[in-house]
Amino acid sequence: MDKRAIGVFDSGLGGLTALRELRRLLPGEELVYFGDTGRVPYGGRGKDTILRYARQDVAFLRTFDLKAVVIACGTVSANALTELRAENDLPIFGVVEPAARAAVAATRKGKVGLIATAASVRSGAYEKAIAALDPGVEVRSDACPLFVPLVENGRHRPGDPVVELVAREYLAPMQEAGVDTLVLGCTHYPLLREVIGGIMGPGVTLIDTGAVCAAETARFLAGKGLLAEGQAGSRRYFVSDSASDFAALAAPFLGGEVDGPVERVDIEKY
Repeated sequence: MDKRAIGVFDSGLGGLTALRELRRLLPGEELVYFGDTGRVPYGGRGKDTILRYARQDVAFLRTFDLKAVVIACGTVSANALTELRAENDLPIFGVVEPAARAAVAATRKGKVGLIATAASVRSGAYEKAIAALDPGVEVRSDACPLFVPLVENGRHRPGDPVVELVAREYLAPMQEAGVDTLVLGCTHYPLLREVIGGIMGPGVTLIDTGAVCAAETARFLAGKGLLAEGQAGSRRYFVSDSASDFAALAAPFLGGEVDGPVERVDIEKY
């Protein structure tokens, strides 16, 4: 039994989709979430900036007594996971490897699509991970830079004309490529699942990167005997911008109201 907390971070609100799944799978765990809402999105930044931000995010989370860190951010997972693992003496989980495994297992025709931030696509991390598992799988990758700001501003529901227009334009190449599996390579994108699924159709499997990362984290901790036991674990939320704005916008990501205190932190101190 291990009652230490699990730290989770993202560039903004999207990582709450991974925390939601962790909360469902591991109800006894204490979860500490940091959303870098003051610097969102990371997807248009250069690798050096992404790495600097990620190091600060981890440094803040490590002020708590942690047993693991979950990078609930596709951009950081694709650009900084190797460095973060080398620099820290505790398990760090990213979304790329679990998503690659899920995509290879799901594809029927060997045609996988990836939609993600520009930085994630530039990194080639998903393609490398998929090729290592099955070099015969074709991968088409496209950046969708407008998705994160739309979702962060509450524009993610089916029927929203702006979201529908943007999504149809972004997804047209995936339809033309005939992919049968589509990796939602940013943890913001599950909120667009209905929109994306409606456009791609029922024959395309959607891979939720946050959910598969959460499942892998849960399996690892269980296998190592590191799970907490007993009553429900607590939740704490931290942001680098307005705490009140976070509380108002987080509910769709969490599938309910925020279930713990929300505090603002000066991330530049870390």
